[in-house]
Amino acid sequence: MERNLKTNFSVRQITMVGMLSAISIFLGLTGLGFIPIPPVKATIMHIPVIIGAIVEGPVVGALVGLVFGLFSMYQAFTTPMPTSFIFWNPIIAIVPRVLIGVVSYYAYSLLKKKIKNESINIGVSAVLGTFTNTIGVMGLTYLIYLEKYADKLGISKEAATTGILTVIGFNGSIEAIVSAVISVAVILTLFKIRK
Repeated sequence: MERNLKTNFSVRQITMVGMLSAISIFLGLTGLGFIPIPPVKATIMHIPVIIGAIVEGPVVGALVGLVFGLFSMYQAFTTPMPTSFIFWNPIIAIVPRVLIGVVSYYAYSLLKKKIKNESINIGVSAVLGTFTNTIGVMGLTYLIYLEKYADKLGISKEAATTGILTVIGFNGSIEAIVSAVISVAVILTLFKIRK
């Protein structure tokens, strides 16, 4: 009996990874997952990562994040923009995306112990997961590629630094709000279905 439960749980997790990864790929292929705000693209592709992590755990979230990161690399090579070279680097394209799931799950687990309101727990976890992505990508861009980033955009390093901070603050905030709203609605529905 116990062995069957473990197997079913694994099958459910694999199904969730497949389903959410497919949604991420669909969002990427159709362009619906990326909102162009020059010189970068804001994204909602991280939302399936957050959903997977909170509903099924950090491993599911990390695997969906891996698919998101790999797709970012694919898109950077196939439909390049001036700053696409950033996502040719797997450290920038993949690591922050995998961490979205880890941070979202552990934030949710911690909040759940302290706060009884599920909407707040999910919303805050989604915001933290979103900023993990935005700060991770833009922070690593600053650390690794600031000069090249500035050069590609034809601006000074100081202006590039300001641009990176603006992306974190502006894009990150928009992505975080959208992520919180969608994640709360979807995850609460999934929790009701599971009961």
